[in-house]
Amino acid sequence: MQSRSFAFALYMAIALLVVVLSQAIGFWVDGAIPIGQSVEFSSLVHFTHVRNYGGVFGMAQGMGWLFALISVGLLIGVSAYLWFGKQIDRIEYICFGFIVGGGASNILDRFIHGSVIDFIDVQHIPGWNYVFNTADVMVHVGIWPLLFYSFFIAPKKQSQTNS
Repeated sequence: MQSRSFAFALYMAIALLVVVLSQAIGFWVDGAIPIGQSVEFSSLVHFTHVRNYGGVFGMAQGMGWLFALISVGLLIGVSAYLWFGKQIDRIEYICFGFIVGGGASNILDRFIHGSVIDFIDVQHIPGWNYVFNTADVMVHVGIWPLLFYSFFIAPKKQSQTNS
């Protein structure tokens, strides 16, 4: 049980660190770059301060409250899975820490600002016109290794256990 408690504490620490980092950067963007303005970080990346009043990729503008409500439910569900689940590997706790931290930061943005502060604007990609934030990046930092683990590593471990 001690190892499980440590893993859950690690999950919570990562999530909290992601929330603090994402909120600090969002606070800086909110104070330094007026909404609608852009600052060139490099020829590829601009910091363009926009607000997302909807969901993923700007869907359902004005329905941010619905995405916040769904997200709260998902974050509670993930935490319950990690707390009560059987045979959860440490990598899952780590990956879910990034995912939950990013999700929680976007929820916090919705409660504090009424919208999500987005600012990372990648230029010169055909068909790409999305602006995102640090919390979104952290969600991806958690999702992609978790998917790789789920599809390639976990099945091998499962078959070795059953042999």
